[in-house]
Amino acid sequence: MDFLLDGFLRAFGLLFSGDPETFSAVWTTVAVSTLSIVACLLCGIPLGFALGHNEFRGKKAIRTVVDTLLSFPTVVIGLVVYAFLSRKGPFGEAELLFTIPGIAVGQFMLGMPIVIAMTANAVENLDRRLRPTLVTLGATPGQMLWSTILEARYSLMLAAVAAYGRIVSEVGISMMVGGNIKWHTRTITTAIALETGKGEFDMGIALGMVLLAVAFAVNIGVATLKRRAAQ
Repeated sequence: MDFLLDGFLRAFGLLFSGDPETFSAVWTTVAVSTLSIVACLLCGIPLGFALGHNEFRGKKAIRTVVDTLLSFPTVVIGLVVYAFLSRKGPFGEAELLFTIPGIAVGQFMLGMPIVIAMTANAVENLDRRLRPTLVTLGATPGQMLWSTILEARYSLMLAAVAAYGRIVSEVGISMMVGGNIKWHTRTITTAIALETGKGEFDMGIALGMVLLAVAFAVNIGVATLKRRAAQ
């Protein structure tokens, strides 16, 4: 057990000394997860609103597809994105493979179903009198969307937090699409996998502590939003 204690002590040293390699992985993770969650919210909330607000043929099939994508393996997503972004793929000319935006594309595909599904559920669980009231008042589609977002704001924030927690902790997409390049595309999760495999437990523990802190903050946010949404 001594190596675990020594690993924790050295991990604190790396964090508090501002070790460049450690914080490079941290800032890369922040950059990638921020890009992907912003894209997920900008695209996922309107799509989730449309799915939950409207009735149309094929809605149940679309909901089934969205719900299925919630449990889609990250390695499979990474494989698909890699195929599309590689030189032989249809988007190879964009040169996004092994870049931060490329990883963000894969994580966007991971987080989108979460935002769409939870937004649709939030809209469907709103007071049924909201829609006819807005229609009676002559609300435009944009005004209807905004009013619904305000009513479901806590549920939508919960969707954002849940999607961010899934994005920031994944490893398959970052490894396959980013290539785990030091100082460039190495994220917290891929660095943990690499450093632990090399026997560098101190760096792995240091990065694991950062990831646990993020996960802890996400869980606190989820619990808080659930309480507010239930009130």
